[in-house]
Amino acid sequence: MKITAGLTGIVTAIGILTAIGAPVPAQAADSTTLKVVGHAALKMLDPITTTAYITRNHGYFIYDTLFAVDANFEPQPQMVRDWTVSDDGMTWTFTLRDGLTFHDGTPVTAEDCVASVRRWAERDLTGIRMMKAAESFEAVDDKTFRLVLAQPFGAVIDGLAKPSSLVPFIMPKRIADTPSTEQIKEYIGSGPFRFVAEEFQPGVKAVYVRNETYVPRSEPASGLAGGKVAKVDRVEYLSVPDQQTAANALTKGEVDILENIYADTVGQLTGVEGVVIQKLRSSNVPTMRLNWLQPPFDNVKVRQAVLHAVSQTDFMDAQIGDPGLYTICGAMFGCDTPLATEDGAVQTKVTPDLDAAKALLKEGGYDGETVVVLHPTDLASLSAVAPMTVQALRQIGMTVEMQSMDWATFLQRRNKKDPVDQGGWSVAYGSWNMLDLTSPISNLNLDTRGPDGYVGWSSDETLSALKDQFAAASDPAEKKALAAQIQKRAYELVFYIPLGTYANVSAHRAGVDDLIDAPVQVYWGLGKN
Repeated sequence: MKITAGLTGIVTAIGILTAIGAPVPAQAADSTTLKVVGHAALKMLDPITTTAYITRNHGYFIYDTLFAVDANFEPQPQMVRDWTVSDDGMTWTFTLRDGLTFHDGTPVTAEDCVASVRRWAERDLTGIRMMKAAESFEAVDDKTFRLVLAQPFGAVIDGLAKPSSLVPFIMPKRIADTPSTEQIKEYIGSGPFRFVAEEFQPGVKAVYVRNETYVPRSEPASGLAGGKVAKVDRVEYLSVPDQQTAANALTKGEVDILENIYADTVGQLTGVEGVVIQKLRSSNVPTMRLNWLQPPFDNVKVRQAVLHAVSQTDFMDAQIGDPGLYTICGAMFGCDTPLATEDGAVQTKVTPDLDAAKALLKEGGYDGETVVVLHPTDLASLSAVAPMTVQALRQIGMTVEMQSMDWATFLQRRNKKDPVDQGGWSVAYGSWNMLDLTSPISNLNLDTRGPDGYVGWSSDETLSALKDQFAAASDPAEKKALAAQIQKRAYELVFYIPLGTYANVSAHRAGVDDLIDAPVQVYWGLGKN
């Protein structure tokens, strides 16, 4: 869909950067630069220590993966040349392809891969299960590594091809040896772009340049798999929190791509000359997490009261606005996916059951405790959910305080386990790509590790046992039945509340190639004229 210029930009390309404090580096006359406005401010750079998608997207610029999903969501080899599996399915041997080199000039070795996967597996739920099932995981020689299982685990390739948070990106062993509880200090991968550390301005701009030594696979690009060909010399990944400012900059040609836009911006840019609107294949699900460690949500009845007070329609109308861009469904594993079910969902009703919510609140002994709702103000995909939560909870008689902050501060704050009067929180949120929700063993919102697990710190032995059964099952009908039991139990205890599903939409200049139809937005394969 092509678009006409009719909007006056309020800043120039230099003005965008100067206004937010970023110098404008001189470019060679024959260089090509792609200016992308990211969907959030990039401040955290370690893709293993946060589930933030802006950090994941940063990771795809500079790191490569052993396997990757194609346009049909099927895993394909990426850094791996070939692999074998023993007849009993217990020994997996992988060999790296030729030409893999890190940005510091060192060759990629099997030891680098083993160290990187081990670090990922300390934080990722699929990885944790894989390593729990492993007897050994080690390098055989410079290009070969082997996983020997002590118990069956059928999701080895699916885990190594995991496309979204957390992604098993490969980095040098000396960096991957950093404990997964600590941030890495160097950002060196072997992917199609190199990170320019000296130009990084947290929350303002990140710069990536073409990795001239990268050897892409020979297959055409497909989803996140195939040949990753960097067609521009330089990508500037910018933060412009105000969508109006970003839209104006796009119409004037001061930036090339708006990574994500929302319904009002879609309407504004439709019909504007020189701009292309692209509805992407991916979809996102905003989710609500309640803090199980602190009152009042340490009480299951109070958590159930919140579930009954929520209407997905209200949240989607507030956040997205256009019913053509969102879907109402209670499936914890994604709408229209193989494991989709409505078992246990009540928030899909157009009108929330406030009477039931109030009764559950009384049954839970709620006594006016303050509920602190965290509100990320500069992330458009979640900007309206906190105010809607405040409204819903006040309607059932809860005392609510909304605390606003930027996205980076929000990510740090929701890690705090303290009581609310000591900087803790009661309600926080995530915005998940559908891919991160489709399996009970990788859906982080179903983490059962309590204080050692994902924010919200949920735990339940019954759910944990059901997930173990799911991981061991091979029959699709059995998996579907177990998934339904898992979802029903998760709703009963209110592990999390899906708030609706919406399509992702991007916009770019007419002279820029369409984004690759991938489940994650990536910037290889994009030319500019």
